[in-house]
Amino acid sequence: MKARTLRRHVRESFKSLGRNGWMTFASVSAVTITLLLVGVFFVIMMNLNHMANNIENDVEIRVHIDVAAAEEEQKALADQIQKLDRVDSVAYSSKEEELNQLMNSMGEEGEAFAMFEQDNPLNDVLVVKTKEPQDIMSVAKQIEKMDFASKVKYGQGSVEKIFEVTNTGRIIGTILIIGLLFTAMFLISNTIKITIFARRREIEIMKLVGATNGFIRWPFFLEGLSLGVLGSIVPIIIITITYYYSHDFISEKLAGDFLQLLPFGPFVFQISGLLLLMGAVIGVWGSLMSVRKFLKI
Repeated sequence: MKARTLRRHVRESFKSLGRNGWMTFASVSAVTITLLLVGVFFVIMMNLNHMANNIENDVEIRVHIDVAAAEEEQKALADQIQKLDRVDSVAYSSKEEELNQLMNSMGEEGEAFAMFEQDNPLNDVLVVKTKEPQDIMSVAKQIEKMDFASKVKYGQGSVEKIFEVTNTGRIIGTILIIGLLFTAMFLISNTIKITIFARRREIEIMKLVGATNGFIRWPFFLEGLSLGVLGSIVPIIIITITYYYSHDFISEKLAGDFLQLLPFGPFVFQISGLLLLMGAVIGVWGSLMSVRKFLKI
């Protein structure tokens, strides 16, 4: 396409947006409201997924080493666990470190355990992380069969419920996102179709005087692109400002390191790019599908 022709198409698309002011406003408003709902839902679901991942990654296996195991036998147990296919890392924690952690976790009440520093009743521990959190149950069963593994703990009972809840949440969230996206495409494309329908005579006249289908499509292509981009600007601004001011406030209210929101950057920029792309794609798609009908004369 020649540069002069492209300039003509761009000029005509913007003129059309101005001439059909109310229809342009209706289309942009539909895009704005729908993308705002989509954007808010994406922000909520992605943060919930982030928290679920943190909770799952916080799960670990604690292998209490038999008190009768010598240093070489402890090392052999650690090497045997590390060789398991689904094991990511194995960290050693001495019984002195375990006692200090217990005392620190209990605050002032933990000082009562200071009497055990000379005669520590705790076991040395191997802290095992799996490559995938869901592998923790099967790996724990393998470790239980190993020599000098006195006790294997991984939060049995609670861990299974955590995985079940997080997996159910992800499935429901995915279904809702897909449903919301289809709803957004339906609403926006139908609003744009109404705009194109109001100009069907213009398309028919251009077709009758010899204009090619491509020549007719280009202004509407650019017009749909403009409607989608314009409609995504307000949702991007609202979500960016709201997330910026609410991030620190909500993070302070949430307890624990794993219950934290996604950081402002680059998360907000990713959401903004996604909304901009969605607006542009849906706007172009709605325009082209609508024009296609009136080109068949």
